[in-house]
Amino acid sequence: MSFTAKHMLVIGAGVSGFAAARIGRQFGAAVTLSDAKMEKDINADFQPLRDLGVELVFGPQDESLLSGIDLVVVAPAVPVRIPLVQAAYEKGIRVASEVELAQDLAESPIFALTGTNGKTTTTTLLGRLLATKYGKDKTGVGGNIGIPLSETALRIGKGGALAAEISSFQMEATKYFHPHVSAVLNVTPDHIIRHGSMDVYQAMKERIFAHEGDGDFVVLNYDDERVRGMKDRVPAGVRVCYFSRTQDLDEGMVLDGDRLTLRWDGKTIPFVTVDELGIKGPHNVENAMAAICMAYFAGCDPEAMKPVLQKFVGVEHRIEYFAKVDGVKYYNDSKATNTDSAIKALETFPGHIVLIAGGDDKKTDLTDFMAKVKERCDALILIGDASLRFRDAAAAAGFPEDQIYAAGYSMPQAVQFAHAIAMAGQVVLLSPACASFDMYSDMAHRGRDFKRLVCALPGKIELPEDLVEKDGGHA
Repeated sequence: MSFTAKHMLVIGAGVSGFAAARIGRQFGAAVTLSDAKMEKDINADFQPLRDLGVELVFGPQDESLLSGIDLVVVAPAVPVRIPLVQAAYEKGIRVASEVELAQDLAESPIFALTGTNGKTTTTTLLGRLLATKYGKDKTGVGGNIGIPLSETALRIGKGGALAAEISSFQMEATKYFHPHVSAVLNVTPDHIIRHGSMDVYQAMKERIFAHEGDGDFVVLNYDDERVRGMKDRVPAGVRVCYFSRTQDLDEGMVLDGDRLTLRWDGKTIPFVTVDELGIKGPHNVENAMAAICMAYFAGCDPEAMKPVLQKFVGVEHRIEYFAKVDGVKYYNDSKATNTDSAIKALETFPGHIVLIAGGDDKKTDLTDFMAKVKERCDALILIGDASLRFRDAAAAAGFPEDQIYAAGYSMPQAVQFAHAIAMAGQVVLLSPACASFDMYSDMAHRGRDFKRLVCALPGKIELPEDLVEKDGGHA
């Protein structure tokens, strides 16, 4: 690829924006990076971009920024409805996402998945499965998972495979994305403020397969009514494979007894049992099903996939067991940024949960979530902007008000409440059902802070043998 004599405008100074700017310069473009915030308000070091010759513009974004521009790359956090992006469309300037830039760069096939919940776990597992065929060094994992897909595509080059986590935000400015295999895990209410309605949110998810063609595959969750119906909009020539945890499909990925089994092209291909899966919970059975289907269509050997399925125990911040303090197990589920994800976390345990929830409120309906809280939780500790609304909803659902604790905007206070309340046999679960931006820079920051505070508690602390410190998206 060459952008020589081209001028690229990158809008948004996040991780994806930085990657797009660097790559634009690498391939010969003149690059301007613009962010509506002032530089002092952005927690980033811009000197490396200045050293590359990137022009930086902060503050008000008027149409003069489009003068001489050939390509506009929009970061996921930037809505396409902003006036500058709309003006680019009106002027006939190509508008693309960083994901679409990755598509332009990729010399290896892309295996991409989306969904409201489960994306990071499934993408990470998919990467491990793809590595059984392509090798670890030639398998890349990127996208909404926190690693720019464009940089991953460049690193892998030819002869490999890319596992891509894709969010609805990334799809807004994407028109021609074309994975070889795509999957939609689920679609539940989330990011309605950004997209305006569930129908628009779903339409963004469906863009992941909109430009697939002959020889490509789409993997869909049969048990999710919205996702099941997407088959009607899959392009001609693309094969659809359903997976189902509850239905005995004639073709697709099913549970045959308790064994994950693929029925495809007249073959019955057994994988592992539910108990043998390293990741636990009904939602993770679905995640594994999707990843297995995608890897199978990539040509991976089922026998080579089985040990991976058994050894993979999940990702940081997703129902992550990280410590036992005085007989109480602590779980970090900071990735649960919506109620549906938090419900799935609660369903992983039989009950006796001390739940820490709340944060930057997405204003979604709380009825089902609080019904599950009442069913599974012994105590509810609330933090952040959502505290008052969550308290009222819990009380309305019949949860005992004397077992609701308000920790304000203090994770230390929440952890102290949990330590004082929880007894051996109970679990403490951080599953906020909210975004993190009222208190933290992102969900990973929130999860790491929670783990740090728990591991500093007095008492007998036991850590899982395989516990390692890791450094930390959108739905």
